[in-house]
Amino acid sequence: MKNFIDQIKRKINGVIWTSIGTGVILLILAVLIVWTDFVLRLIIGLSVVVIAYGFFYGAYKIWSLKKEVEKYFKL
Repeated sequence: MKNFIDQIKRKINGVIWTSIGTGVILLILAVLIVWTDFVLRLIIGLSVVVIAYGFFYGAYKIWSLKKEVEKYFKL
């Protein structure tokens, strides 16, 4: 049972780090998009920032859920 829980923890950590990495890449992409033509690219850049925020928020929620599960099972 402990091995199964360790596998779940590893998978959740992988999802968290993937989401954070994707968020960072999209944040950098948003800055590069906005840097040139202003109005249209500002809208596109802001949408990329919103998507990046979604990944950061999702990673945080998954992390907090993981902590609650660990606290519940006292791992």
